[in-house]
Amino acid sequence: MSVASEMAQRLAREAEAVCRHYLPEGRREGHYWRIGDVQGTPGYSLYVRLHGPAAGRWADAATGECGDLLDLIGTNRGFDRLRDALDEARSFLSLPQIMGAPKRWEPRSPAGSPEAARRLFARSRPTAGTLAEAYLRNRGFPHIRSAGSLRFQPRCWYRDADDRLATGPALVAAVTDREGRITGVQRTWLDPSGRGKAAMTSPRRALGHLLGNGVRFGVADDVLAAGEGIETMLALRIALPTLPMVAALSAGHLAALQIPPALRRLYIARDNDPAGCRAVECLGTRVEAAGVEALPLVPQAGDFNDDLLAGGVAMLRAPLRAQLAPEDVARFWEIGDRRREG
Repeated sequence: MSVASEMAQRLAREAEAVCRHYLPEGRREGHYWRIGDVQGTPGYSLYVRLHGPAAGRWADAATGECGDLLDLIGTNRGFDRLRDALDEARSFLSLPQIMGAPKRWEPRSPAGSPEAARRLFARSRPTAGTLAEAYLRNRGFPHIRSAGSLRFQPRCWYRDADDRLATGPALVAAVTDREGRITGVQRTWLDPSGRGKAAMTSPRRALGHLLGNGVRFGVADDVLAAGEGIETMLALRIALPTLPMVAALSAGHLAALQIPPALRRLYIARDNDPAGCRAVECLGTRVEAAGVEALPLVPQAGDFNDDLLAGGVAMLRAPLRAQLAPEDVARFWEIGDRRREG
């Protein structure tokens, strides 16, 4: 018998305890544990057999997925290696690690650390088919499934107004440095309808190291666009889909953004408020002192996402072409035209 098969059998003998630990939003119904999916979303399409010869076997009627409890743990925790799932299972069962195997378990990451941010992002799933996709669609973005910097976490922890721990669905955005290393995340808790942010104090909260870093869309070389919010830059990306972009997440962080060493031109998407104007001026002055050309991109309303929601793509694009450097019109604008026509 393989190590994986033996571990799956051991987990099956503790099937209900496994479900209560990894799928706490589910409920027992007769001989089964019922839940929405392997990530623990409330619902009923996934069922886990708790007793009998098939104990530990699970299936998701909505997706057709099935497996044993070792598979469930690996998927629930976002692991892509069997060894990691085995280590997780051994920890849960309080079993010793294999002699000579690399030790996975370390002290819990400090709250707010980059490592805690990386673990949260790894445990989250792609946005396709999730509440996060519905939220982004309602913000004017119908086709962003390939945005690898954005994920969805159905049970993201937060402290409520009474300082109690609670969970809710959240859009999780990876914040990376210039080399692409994850240094933090921004979490946006969502209303269950998908129509907006959750009705809570501060539905957007950051974790990890943000200063100088940002949420990136595309890989920058010599030209980059930078702005404050994720939705602002996603809107700008509709007009200029091949232009690399980064969202710094606030005016203060935009002013402190670290730029790639090979950059020669930086477009700065301005939010039309005093803080946004100051950030553009501060960042522009700093990068021009380093020999980088800085050009502002100015929306008609408060920001480019406001333009998109108010007047569609036509209003979004209207002010942009004249603000691009001539050589970038052919490089980014006309390619965007051909993509939309195709």
